[in-house]
Amino acid sequence: MPLVRIDIKKHQDPTHAKRIGQLIYAAMHSAIGVPENDNFQILAEHDEQHFVFDSQYLGIPRTDQLVVIQITLSEGRTVEQKKLLYKTIAESLNAELAVRLEDVFINLVEVKKENWSFGNGIAQYAL
Repeated sequence: MPLVRIDIKKHQDPTHAKRIGQLIYAAMHSAIGVPENDNFQILAEHDEQHFVFDSQYLGIPRTDQLVVIQITLSEGRTVEQKKLLYKTIAESLNAELAVRLEDVFINLVEVKKENWSFGNGIAQYAL
């Protein structure tokens, strides 16, 4: 049920964004129990003029290798599950793609289940 948006600065490796997405999906699967085949992602690469961020907000030094991740998902996860998700995503991106932990920015947007339609004009999760 998550919809993941991943924004990065244009990368020289054309597979970089897709690889980030694969690691995020694996982290969601293991940390918060996202089911198999429930993988919907928007991958966007931007030039310098269209990728703006503060390099020191909250005392966290960020570089132009910043990965901005926004995950929209149904409400109901505990704070502990969310913390595990953040940690799992950051550590996997660091271990597999050498993304600095400081360069992993994650935002969760929780919605009620009736706010999803996966096709056919039907709210599949509405009770």
